[in-house]
Amino acid sequence: MKEILQDYSFDELVRLVEEYGEQTFRATQLYRGLMQGKRISDVNLSKTLKEKLLERFENEPVVIERVFTGSDGTEKYLFRLADGNLIEGVFMKYAYGNTQCVSTQVGCRMGCLFCASTLGGLVRNLSSGEILSQVLVVNARHGGTLEKRQVTNLVLMGSGEPLDNYDNTVKFLRLVTAEGGINVSARNISLSTCGLVPKMYELANEGIPLNLTVSLHNTNDEDRGRTMPIARKYKIEEILKACAYYFEKTGRRYIFEYSLIKNENCDKEHGDALIKLLKGKPCHVNLIRLNEVKERNLDTITEKEAYRFLGQLQKGGLSATLRRRIGNDIGGACGQLRASYRKETGEE
Repeated sequence: MKEILQDYSFDELVRLVEEYGEQTFRATQLYRGLMQGKRISDVNLSKTLKEKLLERFENEPVVIERVFTGSDGTEKYLFRLADGNLIEGVFMKYAYGNTQCVSTQVGCRMGCLFCASTLGGLVRNLSSGEILSQVLVVNARHGGTLEKRQVTNLVLMGSGEPLDNYDNTVKFLRLVTAEGGINVSARNISLSTCGLVPKMYELANEGIPLNLTVSLHNTNDEDRGRTMPIARKYKIEEILKACAYYFEKTGRRYIFEYSLIKNENCDKEHGDALIKLLKGKPCHVNLIRLNEVKERNLDTITEKEAYRFLGQLQKGGLSATLRRRIGNDIGGACGQLRASYRKETGEE
């Protein structure tokens, strides 16, 4: 596999074209072309420069292999990488803008039972440019430009644990927020982690004021450990301290994701415990109705039960919402689509 040119910042592209004996304005042409989602071969460059670049770099590092459209208009993508691996992404339309969910790894090694991404384990990390290219190709697909993006918000909640691919994830964040590029505001980006505490502290010190979202899913370490192996390493108390540090450094309140799992974490006692754990903290609770993974023996709850639990939290003084259920008819849970497609095509 060749190098990924989308890994390069504008300044790095300037140095690259100078190494090739080209004038600096070629870097601007190249950068703008890539940020518009173009292949190297389609960017307005001299034939000689294109040949040099194509000898070293992938022409199209991320390709939309298939698109699945849900009844609610949600689009789910299978992306094929240059080495043949598959990842997933989702494009969701909201009143406040369009949100894209991106992947940071091929597969995942965290082992959370409610997530299909982890079923095959971790294959490899994505480079910063491969993460960025997911955004670029989807923005272009919907007619977006650098002046008027169609992807206005990003969530790093696709396959993979972003903080387990820390260096590439942070470089992606700097690339995607760079002025002159696609320039997504950090305040419109959410990063979801299962709670890698040391990396949460590192992220707080990066100076990128994004929205930190932590997968909580239970109120005590023992119960949390049944569905999230990472809970055996990092305790809830440690996670809360890291969240407090993040708030101190960025001024951004943090968000807890809480998947509602039948007979596991959403009875009245759990609601009381969650209120006691989080009340008074600068946080928000995002309740999620479980996207059931057939390989796991976990069930979701009814809509009535979900709203009852939400009401209990709100009455108890917590800021909480129930996430709108989208994309469920197209394999909305991370990893479901990739697994079924590989089985269909015999790529397993």
